[in-house]
Amino acid sequence: MKITKLTLYRVPPRWMFLKIETDEGITGWGEPVIEGRARTVEAAVNELSEYLVGQDPLRINDLWQVMYRGGFYRGGAILMSAIAGIDQALWDIKGKALGVPVYQLLGGLVRDRMKMYSWVGGDRPADVIDGINTLREIGINTFKMNGTEELGIIDTAAAVDAAVSRVAQIRDTFGNAIEFGIDFHGRVAAPMAKVLLRELEPYRPLFVEEPVLAEQAEYYPRLADSTAIPLAAGERMYSRFEFKHVFQRGGIAIVQPDLSHAGGITECVKIAAMAEAYDVALAPHCPLGPVALAACLQVDFVSHNAVLQEQSMGIHYNRGAELLDYVVNKEDFQIIDGYFAPLPKPGLGVVVDEERIVAASMNVTDWRNPLWRHPDGSVAEW
Repeated sequence: MKITKLTLYRVPPRWMFLKIETDEGITGWGEPVIEGRARTVEAAVNELSEYLVGQDPLRINDLWQVMYRGGFYRGGAILMSAIAGIDQALWDIKGKALGVPVYQLLGGLVRDRMKMYSWVGGDRPADVIDGINTLREIGINTFKMNGTEELGIIDTAAAVDAAVSRVAQIRDTFGNAIEFGIDFHGRVAAPMAKVLLRELEPYRPLFVEEPVLAEQAEYYPRLADSTAIPLAAGERMYSRFEFKHVFQRGGIAIVQPDLSHAGGITECVKIAAMAEAYDVALAPHCPLGPVALAACLQVDFVSHNAVLQEQSMGIHYNRGAELLDYVVNKEDFQIIDGYFAPLPKPGLGVVVDEERIVAASMNVTDWRNPLWRHPDGSVAEW
């Protein structure tokens, strides 16, 4: 079998799908994208295609190494996201060629169902409460929400009180009927992170995500020593070589690689295994589309330390399309008591609606995240 063609489709709300075709008629789908930088990743995939066309798609390990090591410069968000989507599509082809789900090729199931959670948006408590109630109706009982709006390196007692009050109202409204994590989103600098973690402890969140930016990872063990809340990070780390340093330093209880950013299934299986060796839980980051989610689930179902899977049904970014709008086999993604079952179909287990994808790609606008500024006019972390 030989790879004959790679085709990319940018679609709403902010996703990009990759189709890899072969001379035997088997096709694979991947989801290479950086939210807000889809065109840049598109260019990277097109450059990498020179290594792929004419090659055997079943030699995934070799092709991965060629893409990663074939250029002198490597790593980073763009190149690793391009590799990630290609890698997903190659695994999809291999599973289809052999007639089995990818998790069977990775050793088989380690669990029968996978716990999932959903992002819930809104900066006011009433908005979050309404969002949680809506998502509970479709069987979701575990959530993640933003911890703060923009925050200065040193900020006021009022800003701290506002962040804590928001979380307190959620816990007061729902008690222990739900569980939730809190995402600092890299908006909180180390001095304020320590303050907020202390103030949030009584509300027992499942975790605090990105307590500081990944480039400030040296603070993870210091912050972990100051709080009982499990700390999570990893969506802005792109290879096992970056995760290695975080595991060695300690401090992170939950690691969150993104299957569309951190080198795909091939790389994230290795990251998951490294995490297990350090007694760190796995909860892949996935606010993206159905192919990315399907790839995540393949890793979840073979990783003993996988505890939670993020998914994007109903999140506030989904304007113009929802998670399952491009999926034919919607029934395989049914949520039962807050869990996903293993996807039964060969490959990644998602049958995409190619006709709808092509149509949606004809008139798509480029998504950009907001640009925030502090009161003094300086740029704030979004």
